[in-house]
Amino acid sequence: MKFHLATVIMSLGLLPLSVWAESSPEKPKYTKEQLAKIKSGGNTTTPKTGANAFSLPASNLPMSKRLDFSVGNSFFRNPWVQAPATTDARDGLGPIFNTNGCQNCHIKDGRGHPPEKDDMNSVSMLVRMSIPALTDEQKQQLIKSGVIPEPTYGDQLQDFALPDAKPEGKIALTYTDVPVTFADGEVITLRKPNLSITDLNYGPMADDVMLSARIAPPMIGLGLLEHIPEQTLKNFVVEQAAENKGVSGKLNQVWDVRANKTVTGRFGWKAGQPNLMQQNAAAFNGDIGLTNALFEQENCTDKQTICAELPNGGKHEASEKVLTFVEFYSQHLAVPARRNINDPLVMKGEKLFADIGCQSCHRTQIKTAKVPERPALSEQMINPYTDLLLHDMGEGLADNRSEFLANGQEWRTPPLWGLGYTEEVNGHTNFLHDGRARSVMEAVLWHGGEAQTSRDKVLQLSKSDRQALVAFLDSL
Repeated sequence: MKFHLATVIMSLGLLPLSVWAESSPEKPKYTKEQLAKIKSGGNTTTPKTGANAFSLPASNLPMSKRLDFSVGNSFFRNPWVQAPATTDARDGLGPIFNTNGCQNCHIKDGRGHPPEKDDMNSVSMLVRMSIPALTDEQKQQLIKSGVIPEPTYGDQLQDFALPDAKPEGKIALTYTDVPVTFADGEVITLRKPNLSITDLNYGPMADDVMLSARIAPPMIGLGLLEHIPEQTLKNFVVEQAAENKGVSGKLNQVWDVRANKTVTGRFGWKAGQPNLMQQNAAAFNGDIGLTNALFEQENCTDKQTICAELPNGGKHEASEKVLTFVEFYSQHLAVPARRNINDPLVMKGEKLFADIGCQSCHRTQIKTAKVPERPALSEQMINPYTDLLLHDMGEGLADNRSEFLANGQEWRTPPLWGLGYTEEVNGHTNFLHDGRARSVMEAVLWHGGEAQTSRDKVLQLSKSDRQALVAFLDSL
């Protein structure tokens, strides 16, 4: 039997070199260094672009494993229903929830957005809630929970409910204009969100409740971030301190439910989750109202009897098998390739990005650990543009709500890979944890705290330099 080389390559889930080499007469070949920039996710990187650029499997994932990816995708994409139902593999929704499926928040595996005008039921944004820890008992509770949930409504507002239940409340969001002037006189208007909750259905909230709006982040490259060695992250902390430039990141320390101990946090806007298994399980529970092996209690508080009154889908509504498939899927979503790296404007912007000091936190050239059980993610050289550390971002971005070791002004550095695909995948350019920034430049100008010096340098740039910086960020 004869085998065509291309068929063998594709059967292994690998991409022909020509895809990356761009060897046609119309396009010059890339150098090894240029290829390393293009392939932000190492060999997992996908060259495919367009509206589905965030929904593709790692390019080096063998065909034998792509069925697992597809099954995980089905549980991530398809809706859950009220119990009891004939589709018992997907029943147990609610009774109070934010959405009936993961894909509704992570639209096309991409970035969420704030509610639009009068539509205050935005399923791609949620509101975290907590109260200060005042008693010794509450302070002890922080070791495992990271926050003290609001007594009546818990740690997350559920603004949807089953027909026989009532949603907890509605999000009320307005904005205040914040004009900022560049050195050349051009003015850009930022918008500061004003958040509140209305139409409460289960009684009043605590007077000292703390609220924090969060949009869903992109799903790409998460398995690579999960397998960056912890020592690498610790080295970033030491290096930033040694540079003595005002940047001083720290690792969050969070509770690992399965390991029953405190470990390093990596995921979530404040790095409040240790791994993708727990991140996903917490989302199934808090966002969709599904019990599982990690979070066995319904997402009602003791003051909400509705969970006990309505039927449920059993002890673990999201089974261990479901959790495992969704973990595999979320680990192997590919990062799309960088574009336009030879464009003079992009190259100029990349140099400005480094000169301004952005790379102190938005790190590149990171190698993942050797992971025998996840060979596609193992020992990959990646450019995620994050250090996964917490940084003080100043009062402008503060939500004044702590989460484990993260205080009210600290946020984890978000990865920038795939940034330039946001509009074509998700149809908007809303950035930052609450989507307040309507453009890349607005996001940059909200930087404060440890990033204040870099932000001030951006204000001094000429218009052409600002355009170059944005062109670079859009190339990611």
